[in-house]
Amino acid sequence: MGGRGGGRAPTGFVWPPPGAGASTPRPASAPYQPATAVYHNPTATTPHVGAYQHGVLYRTPAPAPYAPAPSPAVTIRAPSPTPVTVRAPSPAAPPFQPARVSAPPSPTPSTATIAKELEQKLFVTETALAPPAAAAAAAVAASQSGQPASEKAPEVDLAPVSKKGLAHPARPGAGTAGKKVMIRANHFLVNVADNNLFHYDVSINPESKSRQTNREVLSELIKIHGKTSLGGKLPAYDGRKSLYTAGSLPFESEEFTVTLVDPEKKDKERAEREYKITIRIAGRTDLYHLQQFLCGRQRDMPQETIQVLDVVLRESPSWNYVTVSRSFFSTTFGHRGDIGEGLECWRGYYQSLRPTQMGLSLNIDISATSFFKPVTVIQFVQEFLNLRDVSRPLNDRDRVKIKKALRGVRVETNHQTDQIRRYKITGLTNVPMSQLIFPVDERGTRMSVVQYFFDRYDYKLQHTNWPCLQSGSDSRPVYLPMEACKIVEGQRYSKKLNDKQVTNILRATCQRPQQREQSIREMVLHNKYAEDKFAQEFGIKVCSDLALVPARVLPPPMLRYHDSGREKTCAPSVGQWNMINKKMINGGTIDHWACLSFSRMRPEEVYRFCCDLIQMCNATGMSVCPRPVVDIRTATPNNIEHALRDVHRRTAELIAQQGKGGQLQLLVVILPEVTGSYGKIKRVCETDLGIVSQCCLPRHASRPNKQYLENVALKINVKAGGRNTVLERAFVRNGIPFVSEVPTIIFGADVTHPPPGEDSASSIAAVVASMDWPEITKYRGLVSAQPHRQEIIEDLFSVTKDPKKGTVNGGMIRELLIAFRRKTGRRPERIIFYRDGVSEGQFSHVLLHEMDALRKACASLEEGYLPPVTFVVVQKRHHTRLFPEVHGKREMTDKSGNILPGTVVDLMICHPTEFDFYLCSHAGIQGTSRPTHYHVLYDENHFTADALQSLTNNLCYTYARCTRAVSVVPPAYYAHLAAFRARYYVEGDSSDGGSTPGGGVAREGPAEVRQLPLIKENVKDVMFYC
Repeated sequence: MGGRGGGRAPTGFVWPPPGAGASTPRPASAPYQPATAVYHNPTATTPHVGAYQHGVLYRTPAPAPYAPAPSPAVTIRAPSPTPVTVRAPSPAAPPFQPARVSAPPSPTPSTATIAKELEQKLFVTETALAPPAAAAAAAVAASQSGQPASEKAPEVDLAPVSKKGLAHPARPGAGTAGKKVMIRANHFLVNVADNNLFHYDVSINPESKSRQTNREVLSELIKIHGKTSLGGKLPAYDGRKSLYTAGSLPFESEEFTVTLVDPEKKDKERAEREYKITIRIAGRTDLYHLQQFLCGRQRDMPQETIQVLDVVLRESPSWNYVTVSRSFFSTTFGHRGDIGEGLECWRGYYQSLRPTQMGLSLNIDISATSFFKPVTVIQFVQEFLNLRDVSRPLNDRDRVKIKKALRGVRVETNHQTDQIRRYKITGLTNVPMSQLIFPVDERGTRMSVVQYFFDRYDYKLQHTNWPCLQSGSDSRPVYLPMEACKIVEGQRYSKKLNDKQVTNILRATCQRPQQREQSIREMVLHNKYAEDKFAQEFGIKVCSDLALVPARVLPPPMLRYHDSGREKTCAPSVGQWNMINKKMINGGTIDHWACLSFSRMRPEEVYRFCCDLIQMCNATGMSVCPRPVVDIRTATPNNIEHALRDVHRRTAELIAQQGKGGQLQLLVVILPEVTGSYGKIKRVCETDLGIVSQCCLPRHASRPNKQYLENVALKINVKAGGRNTVLERAFVRNGIPFVSEVPTIIFGADVTHPPPGEDSASSIAAVVASMDWPEITKYRGLVSAQPHRQEIIEDLFSVTKDPKKGTVNGGMIRELLIAFRRKTGRRPERIIFYRDGVSEGQFSHVLLHEMDALRKACASLEEGYLPPVTFVVVQKRHHTRLFPEVHGKREMTDKSGNILPGTVVDLMICHPTEFDFYLCSHAGIQGTSRPTHYHVLYDENHFTADALQSLTNNLCYTYARCTRAVSVVPPAYYAHLAAFRARYYVEGDSSDGGSTPGGGVAREGPAEVRQLPLIKENVKDVMFYC
């Protein structure tokens, strides 16, 4: 797999070097410390000495060197108590510069030695995380055998050593760069009285999967026994197994019995149900460890204490509103808007208790989500399928769509006047109701559903051409005519919304910053935390005002354009700029291009558009042949694949006849007016024919404005291997801290998961990496399919057995490192890894496995090759919003009323001890800007806060597709685009929620991962995903 990278290696080039060993990665015995040679001209190419001269890197002269101590424990920051050294970076750590010593050649290590060295270099061992007694016992055992504890490595393979994870680096002091400002954040300070908190385990018999039912049982119990057996305590309950009290209950274990009216069965014979509840002590906690953690005196977070307080603050809203994850929704919060296809939008709020530098903080934000409209099932189907004629039968495709949409939905029957019964839908019948016959008694007498309803309920069914809803099990089904059922109110629609519904929900909820802040204030007042009886019981007080937070506005970077333009440099203004009087710094050359239209545009319109587009490309610095290889062609949307193959074949023949060599470099495609073709076009072009394509919508191509043509030209240039702009500081010696000093590779990684309801589709991982240094603008992208909803990227590093070659190392990291070396002539001496899409609960798990893969990929290329790594998680899915201190003040806001681009926050609302920050790098367009949260999980490069914040902000100005600073650092953005693109390779444009294999029946066991088709080498060599 290491050979997937495209392009031809320079003569004499070998990496891994001969004798490096293909079978196993071989890390060095000590942390990697390369010798340093001075490199003066970053744009010149340097010939190699032999295959590769170990330990040599090319760099500019730098200030006094920082030499890390030789101990392997330098990168480990373990929570105490621990036998390993804790070295948190000091607030003003100098920039990392490898010591000027050459590493001695090491003998070939055994597998166990390698595992031990990786453990020492990278991981906190089980002993390190064990309680003091366990650590002491391990040390005693080791000393008795005559070996230090650290050397008692077990004989293991190269799997990660510990499942406990790594200690995240401490904050290296707050940043100071930029203009200081004050802003408001939707965080509300929380004070807690010093109580003893007790945790009780709750078991309810018979068990119920419904939190609502469990809550009703516990509520009944508190009503009956609260003043007596429970000692007057008011417990908080999580709806599952845990009950919390402030102070202890008067018993350690007790059993209670309550009787409850079953809400699902309101008929007389099953109206009451008896529940047995056992409550037993599970543990106790106090607030001491939480206080120590918030003050920064303790590194590990007391998760249980925070969870107790979170459950307490969620107790009242859980009773009053519909709960969806950490949000609460209700029709009392405002207008419920119809968003189409049987769904409506409910408003609500998000609430989460978070430990921050200022103490405990309640993060509150307004939110909205989609719910089923409480209408008859007939009306829902009519709206969902957009049917005009309800008398016609449903075809198989429609039936599958309805089955997927309604599975798991609760309905109530309306055919009996004296009682209402509720059912959960499990499926749809395969045949229309008119043909549905079932046994009505033990003698096996069979009757049709239509006849049964008429005889039993005197109810004449109308829609007999449609199938019945099915409840119960396959062995004992309950058939429910659609017209006799109504959807129960308050059920969230959790599957993927279509584009129109997303637009409608955004239109209904989009608010400018001033409105949104006001809505949040009103929500906090509405919640009346001061009067909440559960908050009072536990001594919790919530401040009613948004936190006032110190922030800084980082200056935008100067951008460099080509010297032939009138403007050679550009200073962005409020996060944006334009291409007027500027030329791309490296314009691509396109000698062979073609155009294919699937739209209804007239040929002369297509011709005019192509002329305008090519003119814009040439005007902005590219070199594009004015005439296409073949005349502009048109085709029908139902003939896409054939038309693409035909253009590819004809252009290949004509290019061969001209005898110039080369191939088709760009295909401009005008898409059909009807959506659904984009994915197929990209799949055929990129994985089958090896064509780089640029798709254009007919509504834009028929009336192109200058801005549109400019943006398309920017995309075409990077697809032709060019660069649009670079940071001016990239050409200055040590201009970009940490990046300009030594060859640096910047990775971006993301995993996209299939939408809810798709229970068999693979997840897709994408990794991109910068291929140019010191410019850092071109990114090569690789994609890989992996098991359904798996977050850890599986194919970062792989070892496979080949019958001819033996053990073969591969994986995406290794391939990208080799490609970087091929493109730049140097190996990376520093790695910065931006990882998108990881939630807080997965931090340690993802870091442990992916850092391990990164290490192994480096070690497999060359003995002793362990470049320092900084691993940063990029989070957009959070609910922190930042507002200007004074709305409407010109010098504090952009045009949309949002905070200025470049605003960075690393005080008050961030993690108490770890290295994280919020950065709003972009200018708002509409609504309220969402800052991106960056959290450093591992840092061997010893970044200062200013250096990492400035680097991240500056990179946001290098995004290829527009002349604006973007909201997410480009490598992470590109990884997201690449993963999204690869989804089309396996799904096409299946956005209509059509049939899935097996008609959507629930699977048993994991599905086999369907591998992605390979992207052609010439496509991989450019930024095809832009």
